[in-house]
Amino acid sequence: MPMNQQIILKSRPQGKATVDNFEMREVAVPVIKAGQVLVRHQFLSLDPYMRGRMNEGKSYAAAQPLDSVMIGGTVGVVEASANENFQPGDTVVSMGGWQTYSVVDANESGAIRKVSTSHVPASAYLGPVGMPGVTGWMGLTQICKPKAGETLVVSAASGAVGSVVGQLGKSMGCRVVGIAGGAEKCLYVTQDLGFDACIDYKAHADSKSLYGALKAATPDGVDAYFENVGGVIMDTVLARTNPFARIAVCGLIAGYDGAPLPMNNATLILVNRLTIQGFIVSERMDLWPEALKTLGEQVAKGKLVYRETITEGLANAPEAFLGLLKGLNFGKQLVRISA
Repeated sequence: MPMNQQIILKSRPQGKATVDNFEMREVAVPVIKAGQVLVRHQFLSLDPYMRGRMNEGKSYAAAQPLDSVMIGGTVGVVEASANENFQPGDTVVSMGGWQTYSVVDANESGAIRKVSTSHVPASAYLGPVGMPGVTGWMGLTQICKPKAGETLVVSAASGAVGSVVGQLGKSMGCRVVGIAGGAEKCLYVTQDLGFDACIDYKAHADSKSLYGALKAATPDGVDAYFENVGGVIMDTVLARTNPFARIAVCGLIAGYDGAPLPMNNATLILVNRLTIQGFIVSERMDLWPEALKTLGEQVAKGKLVYRETITEGLANAPEAFLGLLKGLNFGKQLVRISA
């Protein structure tokens, strides 16, 4: 029987996360019990929220326990089943974590989901037809609520969430402006994803320069903003908001390693009567079926474009994760664990 490779959280970061916070170990593959299934993971999803879980401070979810397998979404194949609803060979999505195999209690509601790869690739269930896609759909439709003709701005526009938000916004008749890091990413955002404009924040040395670029791209102001980054970028967008603009706060990755998040334009929250709402996608499981149906259909028809950065091998997951926090990935960051 093959061994189960696992990556655990060895220590909590002091400031920026490093590879020394992680450790790889090998354990025996567990024997399944009644109602359980054994899943061999093909792909692991790496997501910014994991950085927050590494800290011990107060958050919307419990901290990742030390000396335990790092949390994470996975797609894989059922190797053995003691549950009548799952058969060996089924492709499934679960929160299997940073490891080669996982045992899942298939009787637990929402713990595991069978998916079809006939029209949607397995990896897409961790991206546009998975948690990132649902996150984008939810923040856009439930908080931003853009109307045709309005201007929607999306930060981290080339990423797994932002790319979905922008494409859905275009389908709703909006002018969509993305913000991304680097000329190559901005070219992808406009040419492949179909955004109306994209601002390369790395090309601007200060907030004044960034504001000038954003002003040129949003001549009618900003009606809705999907926030993934925070800091200077969010503050700059606030300065372009129209009265009663809506802002969905999905992430604040600029501050995940402890950096300050300046906000000099906070008075505009009152002046423009803004609606700013943070949200956690797992708190609205009632919306997932509608979102997954919409996103799955769009991907299957080729109407929802997505891009993946795939790192080979579980051992390289920590480096890939740290790169994600620095914006080194392009699109959805995945780790290929097995064929």
